[in-house]
Amino acid sequence: MSTQAVQAVASAPRTTIGTLSVVIPAYNEGPTIERILDKVIAVPMNVDIELIVVDDGSKDNTREVVSAWMARHQGERFTFRLITKENGGKGTAVRRGIAESTGDWVIIQDADLEYDPNDYPALLAPMIAGETEVVYGSRILGPDKPGSMKFYLGGRAVTFATNLLYWSNLTDEPTCYKVFKGDLIRGMDLTCTGFEFCPEVTAKVLKRGHRIVEVPIRYYPRSIEEGKKIRAWDGVLALWELLKWRFRK
Repeated sequence: MSTQAVQAVASAPRTTIGTLSVVIPAYNEGPTIERILDKVIAVPMNVDIELIVVDDGSKDNTREVVSAWMARHQGERFTFRLITKENGGKGTAVRRGIAESTGDWVIIQDADLEYDPNDYPALLAPMIAGETEVVYGSRILGPDKPGSMKFYLGGRAVTFATNLLYWSNLTDEPTCYKVFKGDLIRGMDLTCTGFEFCPEVTAKVLKRGHRIVEVPIRYYPRSIEEGKKIRAWDGVLALWELLKWRFRK
């Protein structure tokens, strides 16, 4: 394993209200990751950005693309970090990124282009206002089409099960955009290795009594042919995770 970091230095003083750690798990995302990185740093916000890319043993040029991108952006007002590890699944990459984060808030960002970083300010607003310590971006409440009916119905089923088991009122449990207060998520004992990060963290957040605020977000779904990695079986595993953590301490 190796860690490569670039500390960006601001060229002029500015006032910020905290740091947002953006954790990006990546596996074979060479074709899109540069564009998502560009989108993240282009978002106008009065927070500092800590960008953490965790390459989960990619077999394409993901590491090289990210390293070159980091080199081009030295001297800008951001902290960049590339972590490389052996392939272990999305959950292991997310957990590694969370553990390495130092920000006041942490958001999970997929390395593809399905989710729009321009939604960051709206997602952070309830956190900054002190309304909650956890915010989810809801594709259901957002303006865009849900994509494949199979994935849409699977997501709705997982959300229904979440609400039934945990007495919550969510509209989109399996959304990628989950924002947490930094100390909260770094102090949470997570065990996930794959896509079960979402149901595990949701179950543990709700069992602790935290209120999850949902914010409408944009969504641009991609197909399996375009690189979407989640499968129907992951929905079954998500339901099992929700049930398991409901009755496990």
